[in-house]
Amino acid sequence: MATIYGAEIGIGQTDLIGALLLTQFIGIPFSLLFGKLPKFLGRKHSIYLALGVYTLISIGGYFMNTAVHFWLLAAMVGLVQGGSQALSRSLFGVMVPKVKSAEFFGFYDVSSKFAGIVGPALFALVGQLTGTSRLSIVSLVIFFVVGGLVLTRVNEEEGIRVARAVDAAVT
Repeated sequence: MATIYGAEIGIGQTDLIGALLLTQFIGIPFSLLFGKLPKFLGRKHSIYLALGVYTLISIGGYFMNTAVHFWLLAAMVGLVQGGSQALSRSLFGVMVPKVKSAEFFGFYDVSSKFAGIVGPALFALVGQLTGTSRLSIVSLVIFFVVGGLVLTRVNEEEGIRVARAVDAAVT
């Protein structure tokens, strides 16, 4: 979606490709660094931080006009992308009983595929309704806000306790 939007506002192909590569190169070390955040903030608060950064990226995308803006936003994505995904899987993983991990991670995988459809669909729908991708970028904030709200309902300690109890009952 980023390249579609970037091309629409006139950013050249070289800058689009370069910025996407930058995201990957920044993402590698920051995935490792982001993995250390839970020691200080906890898993949930680290994920909230990532959702906040993604929200800022989407809002910043609305105001993006130049290739430099695109590069800066790509760098910001690199800061949180890998780490937030790993922390989300980690949080989910500690609350999954080992004896049911295939079922739970199957559901997780299907959910991520569904998200890969719904996000671009909202982006396209808003773009079609408004005639510009600027509002499409901002519309993605809905997912970050809803994700944060859902996360507030997650009781990490209780989830871990239940997963351990299920595992203990089976062995």
